[in-house]
Amino acid sequence: MDIEILDEEANPMLHRTDVRFALTHEAETPSRLSVRDSLAAQLNKNAGEVVIRKLDTKFGMAKTMGYAKVYQSSADATGVEQSYMLDRNKIGDDAEAGEE
Repeated sequence: MDIEILDEEANPMLHRTDVRFALTHEAETPSRLSVRDSLAAQLNKNAGEVVIRKLDTKFGMAKTMGYAKVYQSSADATGVEQSYMLDRNKIGDDAEAGEE
């Protein structure tokens, strides 16, 4: 899986950077968590600071367009993001306990 950052826009009021990216993969679309972990590694961030908001794969293509919010800390993410989005991205005390 290769991730290419297309656009980064700073949002200092919410302590985050909005990132648009293109993801090239071999077969099926990778899981949200594997994309989050790969993007976090590429940006030198912790996985708890990256919230994948959207993954859009066109039928039959091995390319996915994505949108993520990269926070300065996981506390900033939990203070701003909606609870269902935190659950999807496994961010927060309850979600991280379920991962182990």
